[in-house]
Amino acid sequence: MENMRAEIMSTIEDYRQGVIDFETQLTKIPALGPESGGDGERDKAAFVKEWARQHLRPDELQEYRAPDTRVSYGYRPNIVALFNGHSDKRTVWIMTHLDVVPPGDLSKWTGDPWTVRVVDNKLIGRGVEDNQQGLTSSVFAVKAYRDLNITPHNRVGLVFVADEETGSQYGIQYLLAEHRHLFNRDDIILIPDAGDTKGTMIEVAEKSILWLRFHTQGKQTHGSVPEQGHNANKAASYLTVRLDTLYKKFSKRDPMFSPPISTFEPTKREANVPNVNTIPGEDVMYFDCRVLPNYKINEVMKAVKALVKETEKKFKVKIKISYAQQDQAAAPTSPEAPVVQTIIRAMKDLRKKRPKPMGIGGGTVAAYFRRAGFPAAVWSTMAETAHSPDEYCFIENILDDAKIFAHIFSQEI
Repeated sequence: MENMRAEIMSTIEDYRQGVIDFETQLTKIPALGPESGGDGERDKAAFVKEWARQHLRPDELQEYRAPDTRVSYGYRPNIVALFNGHSDKRTVWIMTHLDVVPPGDLSKWTGDPWTVRVVDNKLIGRGVEDNQQGLTSSVFAVKAYRDLNITPHNRVGLVFVADEETGSQYGIQYLLAEHRHLFNRDDIILIPDAGDTKGTMIEVAEKSILWLRFHTQGKQTHGSVPEQGHNANKAASYLTVRLDTLYKKFSKRDPMFSPPISTFEPTKREANVPNVNTIPGEDVMYFDCRVLPNYKINEVMKAVKALVKETEKKFKVKIKISYAQQDQAAAPTSPEAPVVQTIIRAMKDLRKKRPKPMGIGGGTVAAYFRRAGFPAAVWSTMAETAHSPDEYCFIENILDDAKIFAHIFSQEI
């Protein structure tokens, strides 16, 4: 076993130029959803599918098309490649996404976002880290097995999905709704789409996300006669302060998360009146709440509505609450789950480090698996430049994460 693993790791190390070439080809093909002004992922999916057919020779290769009339060809592609193992009792899945976010302000880039530049062991370009790094690591981990004619212990599945950046309705949500038979509750499901710079964080839990919009309606009047109006700005500001009491009401701590508490923060505020001497009759503000799984969203909303009612009475205004986003946290993946333990074993063996299962405040597609009853973990070694100008990833991270995946493929789970 040790000799076999050493041969696989050495082979992966020799893929450096292949990794650069593959990332370069991926980056040349912008895969933007219609919400981002693009026409979807078809061309990028076609490249990945053909590359996999030529270089990986899958035992099964299937495309699952989610209908979407907003793109010119009418569907969003999801690719599944399967490779037989010595055992077919479970599948080790690595899921990555094909789509990227727009480059944003081009003046903040030092080169063309769609052309990879190699600088000091880094690849620079839109999508190179999010999520092409994980995608590239996954395919080259499999490539080592195929090139050496070695069969993994368990069956291996690579999933390349659409629409992760804009909601996953046409990606993993579609696969779980229409093709759930692909997955088994005993499978290992690993998503290399978040992590830290040392690979020591395994994301196993997420906070609930509650984004609230408060539309306060009062009565506009001149600034010199405030008694003739109802100041929507003042009422909303009062509500902002009162909502801060949610920190005390929902004060449980969970050391798995960083920060280990629920958070309730005012964020965006829309413009109300254009001049100083007008008391606004309307005000729109937003709160970003990240709630520990210990609490249900409806518990938080009950407390929010009580504070809104108090504010309405005090200032003689009406306040309408709407949701910019609400997602109840899925049940966490147990730190003892096989997917977590396989990552820990690989990290201890290859990097002499023990990663820590943790929770995060943001949302990942692992939540969809967890809600469907499939334990999943999010892990990779990241430069943490996703969505930024001059997004980059380290070539060594791609190769080293490929080695971790290859180690997991060899484990007798």
